[in-house]
Amino acid sequence: MQLISQIESLKNSPIREIVEKRLNEFEKLGEGDNKNWYSELCFCILTANSRAASAMRIQNQVGAMGFLMSPKENIAHVIRLNKHRFHNNKAKFICEARKYSNIKDILKDKTEIDAREWLVENVKGLGYKEASHFLRNVGNKNIAILDRHILNLMVENKLLDIKPASLNKKNYLEIEKKFNELADQLKMSMAELDLYMWYMKTGVVLK
Repeated sequence: MQLISQIESLKNSPIREIVEKRLNEFEKLGEGDNKNWYSELCFCILTANSRAASAMRIQNQVGAMGFLMSPKENIAHVIRLNKHRFHNNKAKFICEARKYSNIKDILKDKTEIDAREWLVENVKGLGYKEASHFLRNVGNKNIAILDRHILNLMVENKLLDIKPASLNKKNYLEIEKKFNELADQLKMSMAELDLYMWYMKTGVVLK
């Protein structure tokens, strides 16, 4: 498969060092405290139907304590200044999620799959993609972030017949299984594969 050879080529390029650095950053964040985990949860709320790059800017500008303490209107203002979508709803979801500010403690004894189910069921603004994104960013490696770039690449390489119009639990898990099979063929985790495939579509290795 051409996709496999392309990813293997990337693994033998300078991109590998960037990918490994990012994975190490995720592991380090996973060792952080509740405040750092909550900030990352807010980042992933921001990424829903929006660009990760502007979500990162907002996260840096608001800061962990801002996500925990700033009035909803202030957070919405920063989101709007960054031309990020749905500023009112996302500020609302961030403030509502404050009841889970001890998010690391809540999830620490759960498996990756159980943690994702809990996040989707309890945190407004998170679907399976965003919950998976959060868990990957705090060091989990065995779940897939099925965003539009990944799905498009899977369709282009005939791993999927068509890109689904929306992702419910059933089709998310079905596509994740195919993504995991590809990761197994490449002898890498789904977290690592995601970064290589994201790079192929965007030219960057973001979180």
